Amino acid sequence: MFHPAIFLHAARIAIVGGLILSGSQFVRAGEWASLKGRFVVDGDTPAPVAITADKDIEVCGKHKLVNEEVVVAEDGGLANVVIFVRSKKVTVHPDLEDGSKAAPVVLDNKDCRFEPHVGFVQTEQTLTIKNSDPIGHNSNIATMKNSPSNSLIPSKGSSDVTFSRDEAIPAAVTCNIHPWMKAYLVIRPNPYGAVSGKDGSFVIENLPVGEELEFQLWHEKGGYLDEFKIGGKKTDAKRGRIDFTVESGDTDLGDIVIDAKVFK
Repeated sequence: MFHPAIFLHAARIAIVGGLILSGSQFVRAGEWASLKGRFVVDGDTPAPVAITADKDIEVCGKHKLVNEEVVVAEDGGLANVVIFVRSKKVTVHPDLEDGSKAAPVVLDNKDCRFEPHVGFVQTEQTLTIKNSDPIGHNSNIATMKNSPSNSLIPSKGSSDVTFSRDEAIPAAVTCNIHPWMKAYLVIRPNPYGAVSGKDGSFVIENLPVGEELEFQLWHEKGGYLDEFKIGGKKTDAKRGRIDFTVESGDTDLGDIVIDAKVFK
């Protein structure tokens, strides 16, 4: 694993065997590579605000519920950042082209919250909405291009949803029965996206080698992330958009550092 040297120019980057070069394009048809990194906050962020359950208190009142807009690990790792390929034209790995053949994405109603808080799903991929709680929930998905979805899910039940069209912005998911519950789904036409975990890390696999792609970065509180540092170098990414060309191998961007002021 390595941390590439990085040179930025107009937010256009080529990653070549660990060295990032600007203004270049390399095409290697039929090769695939992964892109990984870790989102980190520089500075202090507000402490999570506690949520007081006012419905089904006998169940929901047992859990320590907090606002999950900004989730930061002790070492600064930032969870729930979405990074995805925004390019309309992208060569997709043959095994990943058909979203209907992909493993289902699971959104669980658990402990009176949604798990995960932010999810990524490909068009035609099955979204299985579960309810692990002993009480009923509903999952109201606020899409703009797809048909409305508002599943009432009994305890231990589940419901499957698919989306035929991608969404330009993340779709909010709410429970009308328990109004503090909220999540987001990023619905895209290709499989190339990831959500950072609790430690801030992410990985996108099977990207086409040598193909310049436009990525976009989004966070619930920070919105489209315009400013961050990679390899200690500051870059400006208008509406969170940045171009990468990924070369062969396991490319690790290292820490992508975001100023804490973005989340205040």
